[in-house]
Amino acid sequence: MDVSVLTWVITCLVIAGLFVFDFFSHVRVPHSPTLRESGFWSAVYITFALIFGGFVWWKWGSTYGGEYYAGFVTEKALSVDNLFVFVIIMTKFMVPRIYQQKVLLLGIVMALVMRGAFIAVGAAAIARYSWVFYLFGLFLILTAVKLVTESDEPVQHEREREGRIERFAKRFLRTTDTYDGDKLFTLENGKRVATPLLVVLIVIGFTDVLFALDSIPAIYGLTQEPYLVFAANAFALMGLRQLYFLLGGLLDKLIYLSYGLSLILAFIGVKLVLHALHENTLNFINGGEHVPVPEISTALSLSVIGVTLVVTTVASLLVSRRRARTRSSTL
Repeated sequence: MDVSVLTWVITCLVIAGLFVFDFFSHVRVPHSPTLRESGFWSAVYITFALIFGGFVWWKWGSTYGGEYYAGFVTEKALSVDNLFVFVIIMTKFMVPRIYQQKVLLLGIVMALVMRGAFIAVGAAAIARYSWVFYLFGLFLILTAVKLVTESDEPVQHEREREGRIERFAKRFLRTTDTYDGDKLFTLENGKRVATPLLVVLIVIGFTDVLFALDSIPAIYGLTQEPYLVFAANAFALMGLRQLYFLLGGLLDKLIYLSYGLSLILAFIGVKLVLHALHENTLNFINGGEHVPVPEISTALSLSVIGVTLVVTTVASLLVSRRRARTRSSTL
């Protein structure tokens, strides 16, 4: 896939422009977004992502277009798991609802910048060492197992993780426990101190970095093109703020989401290991020669990801509704 420097620059400028537009049109004036507003703009950003995929399909062909769509769907699904964590963070710090938009948008921008660095490192490693796919694949499989084992107590695990990040941030910042509107810094006793909103921003940003440790290897299992990896991440993160307010209480009803995500990560992990075997250069495996194993196509990957998400979402909503009816009938 031949991507010129100009194409990279234009893509980055368009993505940056959309974030700037989002800030000045929705976030600059603090308010609590309505369901209609969140739904409309979520649809708009998903449409942008789909149109971009059409551009990739037209410019570089169906193979890369399919890889982009598979990567985008995977990143979007993994980002929903992020929302559950964001809810925990907002609740823990008691962030007023009208200020949540600003900290979410800034945290997402911060996360995208750090993900860009991860993507660059991953691309350099893959270009030089083909055995990196073994590490990515095994890491995703282990992550899938961990996701299932932690699914019973997700709140406890996430609060412990956020607590460590919070303590780390406060170690280097002079902070106050009082909010001052949507300001990140304020004056207290004549001294400039960080408000809880800045601590929340840091926690959200670095929490997403931890999520990127899963998502970046996952998308490299679907495409080895850094341009597609970056674009899929950017468009998946772009509508995350609106999705946070749109889904709201629905997150608690997605009880099987973690199982679906773990299945997707395990599937991509196996795909990466198969690819690594096919491209093998390690002497202790088949004498350094490639191993004739089947490789999983992009079309099959997209099908498995799509079916898994649909089945786990529908099953979650049906079971949640049944449980709610059972509880109401017993009262």
